[in-house]
Amino acid sequence: MPAKEYGIFLPIGNGGWMLSTTAPHPEATYAWNRRAAVHAEEIGLDFVMSMAKWRGFGGTTDHWGRSLESMTMMAGIAEATERVKIWATMHANVHNPAVAAKMYTTLQDISGGRAGMNIVNGAYAAEFEQFGIWDAALSHADRYRMTELWTEAVTRLWTEDSVTMHTPYFDLDACESRPHPSSRPTIISAGKSEAARAFQAKHADGAFLAADSLDEMRDLSRDVHDRAAAEGRECRTYSMLTVVQDETDAAAQRKVREWGVGVDREALASMRASWGVPAEQARAWADGAAGEDAFQTAYVAGSAETVTEHIEYIVDRGELDGLMLIFPEYDQDMVRFGESVLPALRQHDAAVLR
Repeated sequence: MPAKEYGIFLPIGNGGWMLSTTAPHPEATYAWNRRAAVHAEEIGLDFVMSMAKWRGFGGTTDHWGRSLESMTMMAGIAEATERVKIWATMHANVHNPAVAAKMYTTLQDISGGRAGMNIVNGAYAAEFEQFGIWDAALSHADRYRMTELWTEAVTRLWTEDSVTMHTPYFDLDACESRPHPSSRPTIISAGKSEAARAFQAKHADGAFLAADSLDEMRDLSRDVHDRAAAEGRECRTYSMLTVVQDETDAAAQRKVREWGVGVDREALASMRASWGVPAEQARAWADGAAGEDAFQTAYVAGSAETVTEHIEYIVDRGELDGLMLIFPEYDQDMVRFGESVLPALRQHDAAVLR
């Protein structure tokens, strides 16, 4: 395993990770995602990951109104690649653990041991209300308790011949799931709450974290590392970054301004409302949003040297084990990154180990 891992968040929903009418607009097709995954493998990235999304955010761009299903798409990606890790997303509140265990055993077989399960437990009610499975009575703590039991069930089904569990959320009665995977799929989890970090430390091999500052990111990363160590295990930490690269800083920053002009305020308001912000407040925020708010994550814009220096700084300062990268232009920009930035990052990471 490399000192630091770098991968991509695949554009499984239309529009990718930009809410803008003037930004590149990848479509939610297997062709788009396969091409991005193959590029990732060819340039030497370590993993490809896809989200699970069941409802979009409307607006002028119909952001994520069209999306593919993560597991079936990643089975295809596994066939199209040979080396990169294949991380698909599974909602614990959607799939019975016995179904999930069998699906990931299959993906592990298809991929030759490269499968990863990104476990999420449902946060945006509208996604699940539309097909009648949202339980509004469950608190945040309840959802994590459900997810912990669900994960226990899945991992037991991967190793035990028969599993019986009776919980408030699901029941298994002498449940079988064979064959078992040849090796346990990697488990990934995102979140920074107390409950999320406790879950990551106990069950996950990788934790995706978000923070308002690098100091906060460092503290969160340390906390997950320390909690996992106390459990006698390791959990690597990652964050997300959008890369806007060009020949010069000025050219990259010009892209940022151009893409910001078309910021989709209606989709922004809908997305913020999905986080639980009152609709009027979400609308007011979106009306006053800056062009940079078209980006869904932190971003770096600049030349190869600027991008390299920025990534080295945030990974080192945040005490992270890697980054999941987003490219508004998945073809041209990812290839450029592989030629001019990734080799420098590998060299830097190797030097830090010495």
